[in-house]
Amino acid sequence: MRAEINGGTLQLHQGDVTLQEVDAIVNAANSRLAGGGGVDGAIHRRGGPTIMAETDAKYPEGCRTGSAVISTAGNLAAKFVIHAVGPVWRGGSRGEADQLAGAYRRCFELAVENGCRGVALPALSTGAYGYPVDRAARVALSTAIEFLREHGKPELVRFVLFDAGAYGAFAAALEELTRV
Repeated sequence: MRAEINGGTLQLHQGDVTLQEVDAIVNAANSRLAGGGGVDGAIHRRGGPTIMAETDAKYPEGCRTGSAVISTAGNLAAKFVIHAVGPVWRGGSRGEADQLAGAYRRCFELAVENGCRGVALPALSTGAYGYPVDRAARVALSTAIEFLREHGKPELVRFVLFDAGAYGAFAAALEELTRV
């Protein structure tokens, strides 16, 4: 599923974000940038130890929730990994939506600042952090749509969803948000 927005393409894809051949892939990182499970673990396993060595050296204080930092991509096909820290879901009344939107927005900013034409992103915070995927999809896609409308880039924003349930939630949200 896809939508054209101000010269950019927003695309949904079911699969493995670590295998995407784009300029940057987004990592669902923790605030210590310490590696972990899920997407984070997969990126570090496939990308190799140089990613962790670089983030340790460049960002010894880690990254705050609702933001992102960038590194090279080690052995991945991408040039960069953008490490985004989404919020832990605590019921939705503690600023989680604003933090999630901030993490995605910073990913898009870093992609543009680093000349990335394409970026692949997972569904941040929906795994171990417990953010409901339907709510996360609306935040992620509305942030992407807003950024593309304002900037017209990156040329490709691809949300890579791990399973059919996440893909379905993102597809429903995209259809709703792009209805004319």
